[in-house]
Amino acid sequence: MERIAPKTVGADLLDGVPRQRSVLPAPPPARPLAVPRVRPWLLLPTPARTPFTLGYAALLAVTSLLAALAPPSLVYALYQGSSTDVAHLVRSPAVVLLTSALWIAGGLLSPYALAFVLVLTALERRIGGARAACVFLAGHVLATLATEVPVGLAVLAGHLPGTSLHRLDYGISFGVAASTGALAGLLRPWLRWPLLAGTAALLLNDLLAYTDPMTNWGHLIALTIGVSTWPVIRRWAAAETP
Repeated sequence: MERIAPKTVGADLLDGVPRQRSVLPAPPPARPLAVPRVRPWLLLPTPARTPFTLGYAALLAVTSLLAALAPPSLVYALYQGSSTDVAHLVRSPAVVLLTSALWIAGGLLSPYALAFVLVLTALERRIGGARAACVFLAGHVLATLATEVPVGLAVLAGHLPGTSLHRLDYGISFGVAASTGALAGLLRPWLRWPLLAGTAALLLNDLLAYTDPMTNWGHLIALTIGVSTWPVIRRWAAAETP
């Protein structure tokens, strides 16, 4: 009986036909570089994210309009009643330390008005409203005491006249300077150091002009107070980050 050999596997394939290669998946298309979105409205306070800054700014706008529209005699009386001079600090320290922060020296056109909105908005977004208020008040109160207490001591020692006890002193500039120093500690280095250097240069320039050296020293002290809060506010910012 004739035996038939089994066919060899692949023997019926045509010679010279190359083996088909498996098709590899096509590489995904290159993703375009992400361009950071510019959102300028984040520089301004909002009711949901920055209620402290928004409410405080609205209050400052009201008092600034009052100062611009009211009779000069009334405005001067309000300023004098809110002044954090030595005489008022001795009689009612808590009252004048709070009421003095209700005015903007120079009104709404003052550079400190714009700095207040931008700096406090950025600071509150990072650490929350209550903590931003603490930083602002720390700069306002401590810098005020650091400049007025030496005046009182100098009057007692006879180095300054008694009229120095009634020096007109009010405004938000100490709080803004402290908040600027604190905010710098939460920014990236490429923005932190230019902000600090620029702010310090402006304050030193005012001091060298010698128009109001006590207030100018207060601004530098307040900026230093803000910088000294970096360890604390960095922990606060980390706690605020979801």
